[in-house]
Amino acid sequence: MIGILGGMGTQAGLDFCNKLAKLNKGKTDQQYPLFVLYNKSNIPGRPENLHKYDKVLKSLLIGCKFLEKSKCKYIVIPCNTAHYWYDDLQKKIKIPIISMPREVFAHSVKTCKKNSKIGLLATEGTLKTGIYNKFFDKKFKLVNPSKFIQKKNVNKAIKLVKMGKIKDAEITIRPAVNSLIKMKCNKIILGCTELPIAIFAFKSFQKIKKSKTFLDPNLILAHSSMKKYRG
Repeated sequence: MIGILGGMGTQAGLDFCNKLAKLNKGKTDQQYPLFVLYNKSNIPGRPENLHKYDKVLKSLLIGCKFLEKSKCKYIVIPCNTAHYWYDDLQKKIKIPIISMPREVFAHSVKTCKKNSKIGLLATEGTLKTGIYNKFFDKKFKLVNPSKFIQKKNVNKAIKLVKMGKIKDAEITIRPAVNSLIKMKCNKIILGCTELPIAIFAFKSFQKIKKSKTFLDPNLILAHSSMKKYRG
């Protein structure tokens, strides 16, 4: 059984579950994966509480322990910034936690040329903690939007998704995407789980899967999760 620690935000956790289901081509209820979604929406905001490391870690740990006690075989966390606490979480949990940044990196190695430019749209917390740089700086050049665009477009788009204003978020994030394309990024990582919801608003699942521009960590994590589930 798959353990999903969600609530960061709620729509992002549901987006992961939706992708998990759509990747599985079961024709009956019994052919779909068994999973537990713990929508732990009371976890302190990750970007805002980097300096309160232990407070966030404690809340994340409570969620992981719940999934561990629920007989889950492994855990996934559909939140990029939460992976700042990954190492300490894994030390305290007996079952595996799949690392989202590591899985996105492994996918990129297979699909992107070495030393190519890859854009990263993410929370300021993800950018500050370097959870993607830790992996990508070995083989690629990560490119971030300007501070102005980060605040005006990326941060705002993430907030709009959390508020349920998906169409507004889609419009708001466009300048950030265009700025990275102008910087000749070969791919763009949607490094906040709210952003795929904004970018792919009202588009079909097939268009998401076939995107040549975007790397969707939620979709990549869902793929990795199903591979582990079947294996």
